[in-house]
Amino acid sequence: MNVKRTWIGSTSLAAAVAACLLAAPTAGWTQTAGATLRGSAAPNADVTATNVATGAARRTKANEDGSYTLLGLPPGTYRVEAGPGTENVVTLNVATNNNLDLVPVAGGEAPTETVAATSMGEVQVTANRLTEVKTSEIGTIVSQHQIETTPQITRNFLEFADNVPGMTFDVDSSGQTRLRGGVQSTSAINVFIDGIGQKNYVKEGGISGQSETQGNPFPQLAIGEYKVITSNYKAEYDQVASAAITAVTRSGTNTFQAEMFGTYTDDGLRSETPSENAADRKSEGESKEYGIGFGGPIIEDRMHYFFTYEGKRFDQPIAVTPGVTNTEALLPPEVAAEFGPGDITFEEDLFFAKLDYELGLSHRFEVSARVRDEVKLGSFGNQTAASSGLNANNDDTRIAARWQYNADSWFNDLTVTYEDAFFNPTSVGSGNGFSYSFTPDQNRHIVSVGPADPRGTQNKGQKGTGVQNDLTITGIEWLGEHTFKTGFKIKDVELTAQDAGTGNPRFTIGVTPLGTEPTPYKVFFVLPVPGLSPVAVSENRQYGLYFQDDWDVNDRLTLNLGLRYDYEETPSYLDYRTPDNVIAALNGPNPAAPGMTYAESLAAGGVDVNDYISTGGNRDVDDDNLQPRIGFSFDLFGDQKHVLFGGAGRSYDRNLFQWIQLEMTKGALPNFNINFNVPLHTCTPGPTCVDWDPAFLEFENLQALVTASNAGGEVFMINNNIDIPYSDQFSLGLRSGLGEWFTSASVVRVLSKDGFTYTLGNRYPNGDFWQTGNGQPCTATQCSQPWGHAVPGFGALIIGNTGIETRMTQVLLSAERPFTDDSRWSSTFAYTYTDAKGNRDINETFAFDEETIGDYPFITSNAVPRHRFVATGSYQAPWGILLGAKVTVSTPIPVNSLACLDTLFETGSRCTPIAGKPDDTIGYKSLDLQVTKNFDIGDISTMYLRVDLLNALNEENFNDTLQSWGQGAVLNPDPVRYNPTGNIKGVPRTVRLTFGAKF
Repeated sequence: MNVKRTWIGSTSLAAAVAACLLAAPTAGWTQTAGATLRGSAAPNADVTATNVATGAARRTKANEDGSYTLLGLPPGTYRVEAGPGTENVVTLNVATNNNLDLVPVAGGEAPTETVAATSMGEVQVTANRLTEVKTSEIGTIVSQHQIETTPQITRNFLEFADNVPGMTFDVDSSGQTRLRGGVQSTSAINVFIDGIGQKNYVKEGGISGQSETQGNPFPQLAIGEYKVITSNYKAEYDQVASAAITAVTRSGTNTFQAEMFGTYTDDGLRSETPSENAADRKSEGESKEYGIGFGGPIIEDRMHYFFTYEGKRFDQPIAVTPGVTNTEALLPPEVAAEFGPGDITFEEDLFFAKLDYELGLSHRFEVSARVRDEVKLGSFGNQTAASSGLNANNDDTRIAARWQYNADSWFNDLTVTYEDAFFNPTSVGSGNGFSYSFTPDQNRHIVSVGPADPRGTQNKGQKGTGVQNDLTITGIEWLGEHTFKTGFKIKDVELTAQDAGTGNPRFTIGVTPLGTEPTPYKVFFVLPVPGLSPVAVSENRQYGLYFQDDWDVNDRLTLNLGLRYDYEETPSYLDYRTPDNVIAALNGPNPAAPGMTYAESLAAGGVDVNDYISTGGNRDVDDDNLQPRIGFSFDLFGDQKHVLFGGAGRSYDRNLFQWIQLEMTKGALPNFNINFNVPLHTCTPGPTCVDWDPAFLEFENLQALVTASNAGGEVFMINNNIDIPYSDQFSLGLRSGLGEWFTSASVVRVLSKDGFTYTLGNRYPNGDFWQTGNGQPCTATQCSQPWGHAVPGFGALIIGNTGIETRMTQVLLSAERPFTDDSRWSSTFAYTYTDAKGNRDINETFAFDEETIGDYPFITSNAVPRHRFVATGSYQAPWGILLGAKVTVSTPIPVNSLACLDTLFETGSRCTPIAGKPDDTIGYKSLDLQVTKNFDIGDISTMYLRVDLLNALNEENFNDTLQSWGQGAVLNPDPVRYNPTGNIKGVPRTVRLTFGAKF
């Protein structure tokens, strides 16, 4: 069993566990997606909540003291009553705790506002929108009104999380989308749809299917609303270390309702990009998004259905730019012709269907299915030409069946799930590919052309079943003011990863100030080993268990006390056996150090091979993942207008399978790098160096240079005791209601640790990592790593450990004025200040620039800008016109790179990781507008025309940078600037036209 430092001491931890177990009959909180309604009524009164749209009813009995609680209510508008004169109509949001006192009203009714029960159709009710204020979470509701009125670059429901402090939703130069919470990687988030986590277990992106895509993980028409929790989430949220998003899907109602839409834009409806201006030509392309959704009753008040389809068809402009400026004229004309604007094509089809059935007052059944089918021709741009692109298929199917049972004092939610999600890119062509590098500048990469590198071919995914159950107990008088929740999850999921294909060797050709060199100086290719599988498959099992207690200590103080435990077995890692020939080579003689074994040279450099050699039975699961989560909220004046809140907790994520599986597949599909002994790139002939021969342009002649075995290939080895990445989160804030405005101000501190990384295991014979290359210590002008001292008979030794960290402090400020029918306008403001450092580029898992991950300095993180401000607004104008706007402004995002100077840094190298940013006050700015005109067609339908004007001022939000860190021993004071002809973030000024109808 591994031993890990815990967030709190072992004695305190034991006490916390004991306390939670003793409190087992008295703890818990709301459903992940459902809402809780509690308050006061007459003693022993029957309290009934009826959904005004579906007729579904929930009933409970008030206690002797009049307190009552209704659990697991699907978000929506309800008619709640506890006897004559107590009726209230209220709207409940997703994943919230709400208070409502049901006492007879003398001389009038409670204040109300008009809200739409659903956007599909014109059904409206008058309801009092309840607002959750007494919670320790830092969370924000994204309402259906915001979804409908906020301008949108791409139809992805996650884009609206961009309006929440601490969150960023990026659309990069190729149209791919990324959602990030804080400064951790995108993989650290999790999205819960109707309480079911959508985690990607294999690739980045956090959500299955959201790696390297322009698509939407879920049809936007099917999303009712969602909640973004950026910090201090409670114990039922799992596999998340940054932000949790919990969304609820729409259901059919007692009235048939339908909506359809179509959105269109093309190159004629947008301005030129900077690269198009530089090339004096504009890429042709168009973007189409369309869909339909409809639902209604099968049995009134009992059974309903809902179905939606959404499609995307994109031609996305992208620019291919040289990695070294002023080199285009030095390249062959056919290569230089590949620079400039191009198009990425993308197609997506999304389906969602849901059936629900209410059996009496106690039972609710749901069955839902989502199917996602994507095809993309892309993966090029920047220094990769279109001829090196990839065709990618991205498929994701999820099915869920749920049974909810409601009693007077407890609520149970049982869900069974199935998932099947795979990402499969392949090269658009076959044959030889070529990379061009600038010889005078340390062979810096200029551009890649021709068939894609074989490493671009992948087949990665997950498939399996799961069951989860959540039990909530409340309203029992002897328990006091406690609501207790406990739950478990068990998943059997098969993870699959193939990380490379064969063929498509990639030759590297040097470029000098005089032109392109006549012959390649090296080649990279992949050759499978007979008898070994290049596909890693792991039958993983996951377990989760949690306890949660929401304790109303008194009318003003609420404590949230939770404890979570997660456990996962990865058999492909646990049962892996290091090949015998690798072990023999490690323990065999070191050709560069007579009298020493290679392992002894490694040990002199701090690498113990026994920490990485797996016998198939000496590896342990990181199984001490206890996660205490503690929060509080204190109503300062007892009127729920000013609430102090805060908390602290630990949350574990997981290691992505795409990194863990490399140990297995790299041995089956070894990479080979052969150098050619040519002018300007001389090498000593041997196993990895030969004289150039044009015959090597034929793949079979390259194959003859090596043996089809894992000998000669890189050796990937993972530590036998890797840890699980986690974050410790601390927060303190004040939430206030000021008239019609709701404000929040908070300070958050997040420390994330144990991120997975690969470093170079090679060492010089005496154990050094840095030398001049001839056994002497580094000088200010000569210093190199031991790349030439690979495992005897193999390639480089690459070792996997955990140790990537981030340290972040954020100030989060928000203000929201919700839309009401009386005022006819709404507005939100979100400001985020971030001070963050990390010991690795947020986008990098491989770390070859220092000896160990512990030698990397903590530098300013390149995840998010220091300052970011987002404001939105809407106004319901006369004549059926709806206006919306969004303003986004942020400072430049830092660049993390490597500065090499004629001086030695603390690690003994002349190079050091460094952070810099363009000397610009503003890094990103955009004003987005939308106007919608509704046309009523009789009493049963509305047609609408919507125009979105994105980046209305046509701001050039540059994405690519040019870097010059300095010369000699002097650091350049202005090392980073934007590339004025490179790619941009977001879009140029663009008009999007949408036509739709609601019935």
